[in-house]
Amino acid sequence: MNADTPQTSPRMAYAVGILGAFLIIAALVMLMQRYTKPAGIDAVRAAARATALAELRGAEAEALRTPAWIDQAKSVARLRVEDAMNIVEREWGKDPVAARSNLIDRVVKATAVPPKAPAKPSEFE
Repeated sequence: MNADTPQTSPRMAYAVGILGAFLIIAALVMLMQRYTKPAGIDAVRAAARATALAELRGAEAEALRTPAWIDQAKSVARLRVEDAMNIVEREWGKDPVAARSNLIDRVVKATAVPPKAPAKPSEFE
């Protein structure tokens, strides 16, 4: 080996390679952030979102205050929270076992899947 040529160790080559890889990844991350940034919300869009939120909250408040049929065929109704709590207190206070079995029966009835339509017979039958 000549004394005039500098010696580079493999560690230095690895360090430069790893540093270069990190710099490339950092550059790619910055580019992706720049190109994938969504458009800002302007005043018209913000007003439309505020109106939609107000309508949604109004509908939710109305649903909490008024009773209505959810599925009249299955006898499933929506009650006010206070009314539902009074019914539960009254039923569970008398006979908890009967109230529990009644509740389970109502859940099974409300979530029952209707039977499948009969399969069309084959033309060869």
